[in-house]
Amino acid sequence: MTPREEIGYGLDALVIFRSLQQDPVLRALMQFCHTDKENTPAQIRFYSAMISALYERADDLTGYLEQIVLEHENVYVQRAGAGETISQNMETCLHTELKLLNRIAMLTPAMIQAEMQTSIPLPAWQTHKTDLDKLYTQRVAEISKHGYGIYARHHMFTVGASGELVPVQYPDPISLEQMVGYERERGIVVENTKALLAGKYASNVLLAGDAGTGKSATVKAIANAFKDDGLRLIELNKDQLCYIPQIMDHLCKNPLKFILFIDDLTFSEDDPNFGTLKATLEGSIAARMRNTVIYATSNRRHLVKETFDDGSDKHSNDTVQERISLSERFGITITYSRPQKNLYLEIVHALAEQNGLDITMEELDAQAEQFALQKSGRSARAAKQLIDQLLTQRS
Repeated sequence: MTPREEIGYGLDALVIFRSLQQDPVLRALMQFCHTDKENTPAQIRFYSAMISALYERADDLTGYLEQIVLEHENVYVQRAGAGETISQNMETCLHTELKLLNRIAMLTPAMIQAEMQTSIPLPAWQTHKTDLDKLYTQRVAEISKHGYGIYARHHMFTVGASGELVPVQYPDPISLEQMVGYERERGIVVENTKALLAGKYASNVLLAGDAGTGKSATVKAIANAFKDDGLRLIELNKDQLCYIPQIMDHLCKNPLKFILFIDDLTFSEDDPNFGTLKATLEGSIAARMRNTVIYATSNRRHLVKETFDDGSDKHSNDTVQERISLSERFGITITYSRPQKNLYLEIVHALAEQNGLDITMEELDAQAEQFALQKSGRSARAAKQLIDQLLTQRS
């Protein structure tokens, strides 16, 4: 059997990494390997298709194979991540396939072109020495930090129409270092998140208070800060709360840690989503998951828009108390209040410095106060909007 045939049949026989047969680079390589050596036009076609697919990422075949193999979601890594026993047969299968994929990762253009009967110039690519077996063993040992599949490639997600997770391709890059003020409030959320990452008990958190004070930015900055420690963020809107049980079932054996993030949470009377969230916070009939917490933000302390008229309900006080008590089901509630003048100006000064804004302190303070009046009050959001406006004017 020729080397070309060995690679082609080896790819045909993939079990653990079988879905890699659909990868465009490997699929074109398989087609090349199964093409008769005398069929030069077909060989050139599949060779070129392979390079075209590779060039969409880079021209480093070894790096490409390292990435798709290490991030691949398969039965082996799922069991390893869940701490389940892996049979010797599966271990043997894994290492056999990694040996094949390692061989492919170091294929040079000359090695493939040697199988072709053509003298026309063909595109090339780069390779370097690698050890996929060693790299994969290291990745599995650190699976609680890296994850697998889409969770290895992305750290923020939204929820689709059917409850499926959709990766955020360009997440908000806000960092903890960029944030000014509210250190005490932010520190509580950070410490709770560290407990989650350490496998300790972590509370669901409600960040409540005035608009524009950085509640949402705090959660996103934390997700960015701890992504390399195995933290992932999934953002839902209020109408998607019905998908929480489905999402939690999907995540229950995942080795990573997750924040289910609900931004700007409020309920109107008789809102069907109220009961869903209440049941989730209380644990419903399922055990509390140790790898998932809920972080919610709201401009209202009690989450429910209350009225003094509950219709025909004879136990109106009980009804109102039940609604108010929803916020109490969060283990931690943190209140963000509108900043006073000193804090507001501190935030403005820090943002101006971070962005290299060339302006005198006196002029900046005057502009900040005037802008706050236009925005109906001081807030961290108003501070950022002011700096953005000043940067635009000076560009």
